[in-house]
Amino acid sequence: MPGPERNEPEMEKIEVVSPWKDAYWQLKKNKLAMVGIFIIIFFIIVALIAPLLTPYAFNTISAGDRLSSPSAAHWFGTDDLGRDIFTRIVYGARISLMVGFFAVTGALVFGTFLGIIAGFFGRWIDMLISRIFDIMLAFPSILLAIAIVAILGPSLQNALIAIAIINIPIFGRLVRSKVISIRQEEYIMAAKAQGMKNGRILFHHVLPNSLAPIIVQATLGFGVAILEAAALGFLGLGAQAPTPEWGKMLSDSRQFIQSAPWTVLFPGISIMLVVLGFNMIGDGLRDALDPKMKN
Repeated sequence: MPGPERNEPEMEKIEVVSPWKDAYWQLKKNKLAMVGIFIIIFFIIVALIAPLLTPYAFNTISAGDRLSSPSAAHWFGTDDLGRDIFTRIVYGARISLMVGFFAVTGALVFGTFLGIIAGFFGRWIDMLISRIFDIMLAFPSILLAIAIVAILGPSLQNALIAIAIINIPIFGRLVRSKVISIRQEEYIMAAKAQGMKNGRILFHHVLPNSLAPIIVQATLGFGVAILEAAALGFLGLGAQAPTPEWGKMLSDSRQFIQSAPWTVLFPGISIMLVVLGFNMIGDGLRDALDPKMKN
């Protein structure tokens, strides 16, 4: 007679977690990153509903309310033309976030493209692109931005273009170094051995495996771009009056820093908070996406 059936031990089920899902959970555990996300979401909401937050227009001049201190009628006070500072702050959030988004997007697209080409193909292409990057990085970024805006003319659009251009080498060199390490991997050599075309290898293998440092740099780049836009605005090379750009607001109010400190205090705090928020998110993403930073 056959013996009693033996129940074979069941194999333990091991849940496979994707790297991106794991990074998401790591990011959620980072309290500083969560604070940064809250700050940026807050400013995004403020920018979207700006007309609902204030009864004033950002360019309405009221000579009778000139340099009024913060009050129930004007929460952040008024500037030297009697314009409501709170109104200009909330509308200025649109300008700063827009500059950060488009400048970083432009730098990311062109920098990533040039970095992938230089790192993957190497030889004279790599040497040419790398020397261009080295020349651009030899100049202080703000001086290079000033030179570009001086050639194109002072405006918010030209400041955005200048900020995008000066950040291209940062993305380019980052992606190039990552691609150089990836192209030596066995799966890249196997793809070449199978006759896969270079374009497909770049978009299906190289680019997806280079996303982690690109995402981190893009997040940090938002804060840098907003700070550079504020610097150009402060120098009169960015947004022009009456556009409510935070750097321009600081420039217009610097002569009242002692008699009416609220005119520079609130734009300065706004710049600081947005840049701080993006830096917190960038640091959190770096820790979440870098395996060496995980416990």
